[in-house]
Amino acid sequence: MRRRSFLAGLLILFAVEILMVVLLAFRSTDNRQDAVLVNEVVRSVEADWDILTGESAGTWGTDTPDLEYVVLDGSGTVLYRTRPDLSESINRAVIHRDTILDLTVEGQTVGKIIIDNDSGQLYRRQSQTMILIILAAMLLQCAVCIGYLGYLNRVIIKPFRQLEGFAERIAGGNLDIPLMMDRQNLFGAFTESFDIMRSELKKARAAEARANASKKELVAKLSHDIKTPVASIKAVAEVGTALADNERLRDHYIQIIRKADQINTLITNFFTATLEELRQLTIAPEDMESRRLGDMLESADYLHQAVIPEIPDCLLCADPLRLQQVFDNIFANSYKYAGTKIEVKICREGRRLNVHIQDYGKGVREEELPLLKEKFRRGSNAEHIEGAGLGLYISDYFMREMGGELKIRNGEEGFEVTAGISLSGDI
Repeated sequence: MRRRSFLAGLLILFAVEILMVVLLAFRSTDNRQDAVLVNEVVRSVEADWDILTGESAGTWGTDTPDLEYVVLDGSGTVLYRTRPDLSESINRAVIHRDTILDLTVEGQTVGKIIIDNDSGQLYRRQSQTMILIILAAMLLQCAVCIGYLGYLNRVIIKPFRQLEGFAERIAGGNLDIPLMMDRQNLFGAFTESFDIMRSELKKARAAEARANASKKELVAKLSHDIKTPVASIKAVAEVGTALADNERLRDHYIQIIRKADQINTLITNFFTATLEELRQLTIAPEDMESRRLGDMLESADYLHQAVIPEIPDCLLCADPLRLQQVFDNIFANSYKYAGTKIEVKICREGRRLNVHIQDYGKGVREEELPLLKEKFRRGSNAEHIEGAGLGLYISDYFMREMGGELKIRNGEEGFEVTAGISLSGDI
């Protein structure tokens, strides 16, 4: 009932405002003059025309308090005016919308009389009055709205904020506090439903936690179960390599070792990426001499396809273990997708030491470059090559966490990956 009364009052005030605006917009200025007074003035001027044009013109005047006018002779010269600020030419009188009449003496037109039109001032006064009425209506409307807003705040906004706080508690994981609200309130009827929702969410979260724990246990078990036989295969192949009596057999064993290393890398990456989006991995940057990069790069280049250049002497800030994983992933990708020699360039640029690693493969499509550092994303040229699409994703994460960056691009002669390592003191 209150809402209906409020809306009815607002509609009435709005209708009044609209009516006043329409009246103001379509009101026209009344240009009509009092015909009796006009004729009286014209007859008086015509009767005293000789006086106006004679030497005593300056003393002539007629008592017409309700009209202001100007008398012009045939050449447009002002003979008489009731006040100085009136129209004194035909053009100005037309613009001002004054009344212009001929003066006739003995049947001949001898001049003009311009009678001032004061309806504009009246129109302005009436307009001001209507504007004041409109403003008063608007102020009343605002007062009514403010009062109703207070009512809405009490019956709707405050209870809604209670619901908002309840939702925030649920989103924050606090599912133990029930929603306390007056059931007579507009939202009070939903209290029981919200409590049921809270209880169900609590059950669902507990089930999700159990499922995540099971998943982690399963991934850890599978990784261990797979890595163990792979390590055994690699160990047997290494023994076979040492005992092989011919080069062909030795090459076969070496291929087995390489495949075992590839499988081990894939399993490690998969296990790493499963650990809560890498958030459980420990990354501990420390001061590290740049000369250690040589050993890391030689370790990653297990096929000996690269020549390690001279390394600038500087102090780096990085996690040696994670940086080694980055280089391992980059070289493994070059071996897998390019199979060419690898060119390594190391240079200091600003406050970073950049390690450029380039192969001479076909690279990838330009539109695919931004996607390669995403999880499980691979280039279209790798459809028939084994891989999980995790190497660059993990490497990019490691570099960012160490304060560096990983850049990829298609170089002039192949695919290039740049690991930008921060210098000590820049993190």
